[in-house]
Amino acid sequence: MAYLLGVDTGGTYTDAVILDEATDAVLASAKALTSRPDLAVGVGAAIDAALADAAIDPAEVAMVSLSTTLATNALVEGQGGRIALVFIGFDPAELGRAGLTDALRGDPVIALAGGHSHAGTEVMPLDLAALESAVRGLDAGVTGFAIAASFATRNAAHEVAARDLIRDLTGKPVTCSHELSSALGGPKRALTAVLNARLIGMIDGLIGACEGHLAHVGIDARLMVVRGDGALVSADVAREKPIETILSGPAASIAGASWLTGEQDALVSDIGGTTTDVCLLKAGRPKIDPQGARVGPYRTMVEAVAMRTTGLGGDSEVHVVDGLGGGLRLGPRRLMPIALAARDHPELVHRVLDRCLSSDVPPADGGQFAIPIFTVLPEGLDARETAVATRLLNGPLRAGEAAATRMEHPALMRLVTRGMVMIAGVTPSDASHTLGRLDVWDTNAATKALTLFARRRIGSGDRLASGPDAMAQMVIDQLTKQTVDCLLQAAFDEDGWAQPDVLASHPLTMAGLSQHSGVVQVDLRLGVPVIGLGASAAAYYGAVGERLNTRMILPKHAGVANAIGAVVGQVAMRASGTVTSPGAGSFAVHLPEGIRQFLTADDAMTALEDALRSEAGESARAAGVEEIRFTVARDIKQVDIEGQPMFIEASVKVTAQGRPRIAVG
Repeated sequence: MAYLLGVDTGGTYTDAVILDEATDAVLASAKALTSRPDLAVGVGAAIDAALADAAIDPAEVAMVSLSTTLATNALVEGQGGRIALVFIGFDPAELGRAGLTDALRGDPVIALAGGHSHAGTEVMPLDLAALESAVRGLDAGVTGFAIAASFATRNAAHEVAARDLIRDLTGKPVTCSHELSSALGGPKRALTAVLNARLIGMIDGLIGACEGHLAHVGIDARLMVVRGDGALVSADVAREKPIETILSGPAASIAGASWLTGEQDALVSDIGGTTTDVCLLKAGRPKIDPQGARVGPYRTMVEAVAMRTTGLGGDSEVHVVDGLGGGLRLGPRRLMPIALAARDHPELVHRVLDRCLSSDVPPADGGQFAIPIFTVLPEGLDARETAVATRLLNGPLRAGEAAATRMEHPALMRLVTRGMVMIAGVTPSDASHTLGRLDVWDTNAATKALTLFARRRIGSGDRLASGPDAMAQMVIDQLTKQTVDCLLQAAFDEDGWAQPDVLASHPLTMAGLSQHSGVVQVDLRLGVPVIGLGASAAAYYGAVGERLNTRMILPKHAGVANAIGAVVGQVAMRASGTVTSPGAGSFAVHLPEGIRQFLTADDAMTALEDALRSEAGESARAAGVEEIRFTVARDIKQVDIEGQPMFIEASVKVTAQGRPRIAVG
């Protein structure tokens, strides 16, 4: 017998599922809390529980596949390691394009002369001595490097030289932009490289945690990772290019939704702890975003499913809207639910909440807590960050005690942004505990926190809510509203309407959803069903379907759809390159190892296709594919001059795909 193990690590839960490869039946599934800072604890707990439930020998597991939302969550929340960008041959003003400055978040930039032209010829030599001096001058807090050189997709020599020098000097991970995309657009490539470099430590830790536990329990099987387009890649590739795992979890959920329901056309909405991901399933397949994956404010060059990712989940932070009427807003930051914090730290949480409730005036910190993710003092902190982190070395504190002054509060938030500290506060999960919809953590603590939150004053001077139940229902109603808005925006966008975000909240849309009947009669509903996925989908999505006047499908195993999708996909390795024409009768093939010249366009494209077939095929075989299927896509740009076609350039993409080999011992 051969069994497949799927693992999905999200912001709140890690799921594991075991499938029988022969019958395509789900034998067992399990959940465990995602554990910070040691991811191995949550991964191990989920895997062990699934193995025990299935009652199988670990040695019979023939393949393991991993999907994750950690990379997506990190980008949405602005988290990740501190990096340095090596920016070669660009005007400094280019840093303001493609959201690059925002993505850097003040991290150092090493600007150097150099780079190449569109034709791949060197514009100016690269000053390696200046690069060495700049790298040696960086602080110890830099965890990795991103390198982007002008027209590196035409000639990667300067990126390669810079990469080799930095690796020799530091031994730290280095990401080259040309390794992530063959497309033009230097700032966007640089952005993609920056985000990749920022994620390397996180994804490496996750893969290492999974590999370590598999070895511990005696599973000797190939480990695959789900890419953002739903395809499987080897763990080694995912380590080098963690940016390709953004939307990995959502892509796996789409595959899982299709496999679980058999639906051909539907909107798939997957609610996690941090985000809600919406994608259109059409003819049984997810749509691929031709412009590159967009996550939060960033548009990358990563090929991924066309997913709308919103910072809205079961653990989203609850905000009070300013104004006379008050109101709520959820997200985008994820908090640790008070109910969960109280389970892990009962004495602290209950003592603080009881003290806050003894006063009629809500505290300045809102009854929130700072939870350290570190056990030793992190490197690279400034003075205020060090002061806050030092206080947290002995364990969680009330947020107002962790940041003892107003001047230290930004330092605490920077530690949160870097993933070193989590804030515990009121979330929809707490509201669900208070209303009796969930009962997995500390309901009493959740109710106390909602009672305290309800005492906040709105602009009119009135309390936000009359008590914990009313407060909890307000939170759930707001989650429903924002989920409906998210689905409507996705639907309007898919139908090609301009300004889908405006249309989703337009009074006519609201009237249509309410089926307004008067002098004007308005009726609006979704034209496809919605498949609701995620551990909390059953708790929230019934009201969402009613509001949208559509069929809401909540399949069995909806809570582990990501883990199921992780093991039903295929390996797909891609390689791409470009042919340009620097002059009449001259055709240049641009490859990572250099430029090759040909006399005809056909010869050049044939040579490029052969090289790409070899590259993609080798990668697929390394991932365990034995029966490889190749597909080739050519995009030729030419103009007509006096009735004769004139070649401008061509891009070629080769995909090698197939199921990974199932090892049966």
